[in-house]
Amino acid sequence: MNTLSKTAVSLLLASSLLNGCATHSDGSAPLNQRTWPVCSLLGGLVGGGLGAIESSSWATGAGVAGAIAGGLICYAQDGDEDGDGVFDRRDRCPDTPKGTAVDHMGCPLPQYPPSTPKPEAPAPAPEVITLDDQGQVLFAFDSAQLSAPAQQRLQALLPKLGDPSVTAIRVIGHTDSVGADHYNQGLSERRAASVAQYLIGQGLSPAKVNSQGRGESEPVADNDTDEGRAQNRRVELHLN
Repeated sequence: MNTLSKTAVSLLLASSLLNGCATHSDGSAPLNQRTWPVCSLLGGLVGGGLGAIESSSWATGAGVAGAIAGGLICYAQDGDEDGDGVFDRRDRCPDTPKGTAVDHMGCPLPQYPPSTPKPEAPAPAPEVITLDDQGQVLFAFDSAQLSAPAQQRLQALLPKLGDPSVTAIRVIGHTDSVGADHYNQGLSERRAASVAQYLIGQGLSPAKVNSQGRGESEPVADNDTDEGRAQNRRVELHLN
């Protein structure tokens, strides 16, 4: 075997041995890009040992060649020793703890505190304007016709009710407990409708005003007294 052939055989054997240790793509091999000095040492030892079989002069040359080949073989490996999904060749932050989210260079992504959604502001409670029979009677007895004093009170409220900030007006009628429940329910509905129609007639948008009756179901005072019944005979304007 000539000199060139013996050199090639030495390098081939050294390369095969190092490749067997270094070519694990997951970075688990003991020899990889980051351990190229160890690879050079092993390559030199293997090359020198094989060269020494021939002669001492061969040992030196083959050792140098094996060291160069070993370093190059291991440095060429593209493993992922810290298991972050970025090959060691591009990994600028080696030894990242397992499970850490990293960028394309293998460095941990910045961590931001979780954002806390701002609580929704509670919807404002509707303003309630109460018109009752205390002092001035709203309706004639057993009638849904507005009295003159009641119309004057509503006239005074028109600037407020017509303000653009008031988007809806619910007119709710109530009665005292004198009479049958079903009759009082109908009477409260008619009285509420009478107030709503008056407001619409004064220029408020029909889409803005609606009415309903609650009968005697929601008293605010004692129905056993004249004063209490006067408070219960009322119309409420709920402004949204």
